[in-house]
Amino acid sequence: MKISLNRSWGKLLNDTVQQPYFEELITAVEQEYIENSCYPPRELIFAAFDHCAFEDVKVVIIGQDPYHGDGEANGLCFSVNDGVKIPPSLRNIYREINDDLDAIFMPNSGNLLSWAQQGVLLLNASLTVRKDTPNSHKHLKWSLFTDAVIQKISNEKEGVVFLLWGAFAQKKGSKIDRDKHLVLESGHPSPMSANQGKWFGNKHFSAANRYLEKVGKTAISWF
Repeated sequence: MKISLNRSWGKLLNDTVQQPYFEELITAVEQEYIENSCYPPRELIFAAFDHCAFEDVKVVIIGQDPYHGDGEANGLCFSVNDGVKIPPSLRNIYREINDDLDAIFMPNSGNLLSWAQQGVLLLNASLTVRKDTPNSHKHLKWSLFTDAVIQKISNEKEGVVFLLWGAFAQKKGSKIDRDKHLVLESGHPSPMSANQGKWFGNKHFSAANRYLEKVGKTAISWF
């Protein structure tokens, strides 16, 4: 499987992709794609990096793994291809944006490419998944790679906003340097968590923008 990372990421992660585990990971992923239907398409596995160069990263959102339905995943966490029904978690994200930013935002697409292009790294912990089987590639050591990515951002950059939604993301981001970055935590936007009062009202989107402007960066247009 050909690995193609944005030039800035390739330089930053050169030592990481040279590790023995990474070669094993890519071999295992290739075998999974040969033997099973997997998502996203091979050419989109590293889309989060393709659309958001390291030097442009202002916000990091951590998801678990790609959507596992046919034609849904596009390599960006919480994001789906144009024309795909907006998933429940993303619907709740949009609803919170409306409430937080006092907007009337009625998107007809769940494609978050515009966020990535503004400097939002939409990073799943596992970059691939088997069809109809959530978390099926958890064992493939993707977590070692994505942990390294998060640590590199924490170490090498300053003034990044990390949005950690749910216990999984919070554990994943537990080693972020909170003296250098803003870390915002809340429940997950999934219906189960949101309906228990753990998501709505977190006001993460306005808080992220206030912080970015405070540190001299351009705010994100969330809608």
